[in-house]
Amino acid sequence: MIKDIVVNLGLGAQDPAGTYAISVAEKFEAHLVGIAVSYEPVIPGTVMGGVPPDVIEGQRVESNKRANATIARFEQAAKRAGISMESRLITTSVAGAADQIGRIARRFDLAIVGQPGRKPSLPDQVVDEGVLFESGRPVIFVPYIQTGGVNLDRIMVCWDGSRTASRAVADAMPFLKKAKQVEIVIVSNKPAKADELPGVDLGQHLARHGLKVDIKRITSPDNDVPSTILSHAADSSADMIVMGGYGHSRLREFVLGGATRGLLESMTVPVLMSH
Repeated sequence: MIKDIVVNLGLGAQDPAGTYAISVAEKFEAHLVGIAVSYEPVIPGTVMGGVPPDVIEGQRVESNKRANATIARFEQAAKRAGISMESRLITTSVAGAADQIGRIARRFDLAIVGQPGRKPSLPDQVVDEGVLFESGRPVIFVPYIQTGGVNLDRIMVCWDGSRTASRAVADAMPFLKKAKQVEIVIVSNKPAKADELPGVDLGQHLARHGLKVDIKRITSPDNDVPSTILSHAADSSADMIVMGGYGHSRLREFVLGGATRGLLESMTVPVLMSH
């Protein structure tokens, strides 16, 4: 059940993640918290003689102004939708934003963040990984090209039998139950054998929950899994992709795996991930 949602608001005039989050809150009659970040000034270590205090203060004021304008737009849109909502402004460094938002998200049922745009800023690039790895909650990543709210006619579940995929399916169940059609997709680098039916067990599990399920095995000969998934999502008119968020530890820091990162960089529909 989804009753408490948090969204990391985009700081631009257009905020696909905020708009999408409002529609999700409407669909589930949930409370929505919008977070805007006022980033502390970034002072390059290579600057000789330091940066004048008035320049630093100017950056701080401008960042705070942008965050407050973002909150104002979010509150207006949420009020028009008639949802239960609140907003928060947090001030932190670029390095600390991902960790802080991830920690905040721990007490929510769902976190929603936006995909970095064509020219992503550094904050955009670090927040998504932080929320996924730090929150312990399912995260919906919203494409920067998203133009509307949530649509759940057809949901595509990427299944590889892994722990993270299993977690994602369980976390996505509220969405799956509202979908008209659920398709389980298994990506392989070679065609299936005639007697091989991968995904059947998961299909039976979801069917017992009353879901209408199709199972599809698709081949990725060149092992370009992200492109294969996104191509099939486009061909099947999927409204959402559900998948496990793969990552590994590097010097005690989680780093997104190549397939996960590649999909998030090129996604064209919202992606629900769990780790």
